[in-house]
Amino acid sequence: MAQPILGDGSLQPASAAGLASLELDSSLDQYVQIRIFKIIVIGDSNVGKTCLTFRFCGGSFPDKTEATIGVDFREKTVEIEGEKIKVQVWDTAGQERFRKSMVEHYYRNVHAVVFVYDVTKMTSFTNLKMWIQECNGHAVPPLVPKVLVGNKCDLREQIQVPSNLALKFADAHNMLLFETSAKDPKESQNVESIFMCLACRLKAQKSLLYRDTERQQGKVQKLEFPQEANSKASCPC
Repeated sequence: MAQPILGDGSLQPASAAGLASLELDSSLDQYVQIRIFKIIVIGDSNVGKTCLTFRFCGGSFPDKTEATIGVDFREKTVEIEGEKIKVQVWDTAGQERFRKSMVEHYYRNVHAVVFVYDVTKMTSFTNLKMWIQECNGHAVPPLVPKVLVGNKCDLREQIQVPSNLALKFADAHNMLLFETSAKDPKESQNVESIFMCLACRLKAQKSLLYRDTERQQGKVQKLEFPQEANSKASCPC
């Protein structure tokens, strides 16, 4: 084991207690619990929900996909401001006959919601109201972050949902709007931004909640808001 170095570059004798402390800190790092954020993806069948989760979690577009039956989820560990966080992306069937038995479990303990529509299918956009009603019907708290995603924007000649219409809808429901393509590798960074944006917002919310609880218990005097992140993997929002 390397010995500590003094300011002048000389080696500082390491005490047995100091070495033991370093070894203990190192071993404890292995047992630090990673926070898990559950993000659910909602929308009509065939809008590309599964492909979006594949692109974010695996970095690729699946060669072949089948209709999701019930619920599936994928996960990815990310690092935000030095903290490792596990992002669980839950993918659900868009068809009602595949959803009934699992929908209650799907909405339980959700941290964020992604509403997806196909920019080449107007019906998938108009059906968003139904998906929002379902979400509200399962008592998802208002503070849970929600974003709107228009997928398949690489099919420019087939677009039926103009960006300005989608933006008005997103603003009306207090959501950010992302337009992207799970298929186009050039859009992979935009797909990443969708989920990283939510993870950053959740991290900030959880930190504020924890600090606010401490303040109420008299452990801190002031509720501090997180500063703008300049470190690795700062929020893309």
